[in-house]
Amino acid sequence: MTMFGLVAQAEQNVAKVGAGRYRCRYHLLPPVGWMNDPNGLCFRKGTYHVFFQYAPQSAEGAGIHCWGHYASPDLLTWKYCGAAICPDTPDDADGAYSGSAVAEGDRLSLYYTGNVKHKDKPYDYISDGRESNTILLRSENGYTFGKKQVLLRTADYPAEFTRHIRDPKVQKTDGGYTMVLGGRLKGDRGAVLVYGSADGEKFSLREVISGREKFGYMWECPDLFTLGGAQFLCVSPQGVPHEKYKFQCTYSSGYFSGDACAENFHEWDTGFDFYAPQTFFDGSRRILFGWAGMPDVPYDNQPAVSEGWQHSLTLPRELVNKGGKLYQMPVREIERLRGEEIPLSQDCGCYELQLDDVAPGTKIVLSEALEIAFGQDCVFRFLSDAGRGRTERRADVRVHSARIYMDVSLCEIYLNGGEKVFTSKLYPQKNTVSLSGSCKAVRHVMNGYTINY
Repeated sequence: MTMFGLVAQAEQNVAKVGAGRYRCRYHLLPPVGWMNDPNGLCFRKGTYHVFFQYAPQSAEGAGIHCWGHYASPDLLTWKYCGAAICPDTPDDADGAYSGSAVAEGDRLSLYYTGNVKHKDKPYDYISDGRESNTILLRSENGYTFGKKQVLLRTADYPAEFTRHIRDPKVQKTDGGYTMVLGGRLKGDRGAVLVYGSADGEKFSLREVISGREKFGYMWECPDLFTLGGAQFLCVSPQGVPHEKYKFQCTYSSGYFSGDACAENFHEWDTGFDFYAPQTFFDGSRRILFGWAGMPDVPYDNQPAVSEGWQHSLTLPRELVNKGGKLYQMPVREIERLRGEEIPLSQDCGCYELQLDDVAPGTKIVLSEALEIAFGQDCVFRFLSDAGRGRTERRADVRVHSARIYMDVSLCEIYLNGGEKVFTSKLYPQKNTVSLSGSCKAVRHVMNGYTINY
């Protein structure tokens, strides 16, 4: 059976998995199995395309690592289009890893990392034993793709790098194409490799960006874009020391405003479950999707795993440059999912809660599980085992307003119009809201996406 056949075989359980108690209703999920990084985000001929890292054979990420594919005309009604890339050549034998898309007229080009791990003897898979191939394949209709073309092999990368180079993000520029790759230098410093090309196929190295001082040992999932007249370099650094208000999770994700140094780095999200975001431009907006998950964590998602799935993507977030800082809010289309107003005491798993005029000392408790305390800072604290080992996170912000999106087992909280964001999973028994202190609170039912499998 082919790789695509094995994926289709795993997806025969889509109806059973889709009936799970904790399945989100207005977030993109894997049809079955495991989802991680958003990939290949683009807007092509009136259609949004969202590809994603997908392991359909296992809710814990084992088995085939391929790209799944959703498409939508409006970010609300989605069609699952099947697996777009499977690891079916010697150049990607151990996984079709993360990458990006470039849409030009009819043509859609996908760039990704083909992962190969040698198994003939023990390796550390850092300095040896791994191949990371940058691969291109193209489509003229956006759905079926042609032959794979290897653009860069491990031997083509600079000698000062380890075998950890991956996640090509390619964009069309005035002078051709620019590609950024995430990497790990042999001195255990994170870095981004910047390549240029005239035709989108033959790339040459332009520069390596690693910052003035060490900031983590690996920079994953890079992105590079201009918004509001300023350029932003985005990375997901690994190995950054934890602080009270920053870098509280196993790994981080954020952007540099200015030079690539720690003091210029801003995290996208302060929650337990956010990593590896990617952005794209739809002709009028810069939109971000993140992975609502995190690798190598001390907490779990066993209630979802027991249903045959794990993880989701975040809501699509529009980015706005406010004085060099990027604010994030759900795209305006999400408001069309808003239903009737309901009381805080009603048991409802899918809702939007709007808080305004929040006074210091105000507290809310979501689903009898997650307490949010507003003061000189903002503290998110789990009160029960609904957090599955998640404990506490802090945001260094005085909150005046908040918009909270609860979707069965995923919560996204946007503070002060997107100045700070908190994303976390939780697995509650009830879905009520309690409030103490002073603020204006309005709660609405949220309807789900329409998803056709």
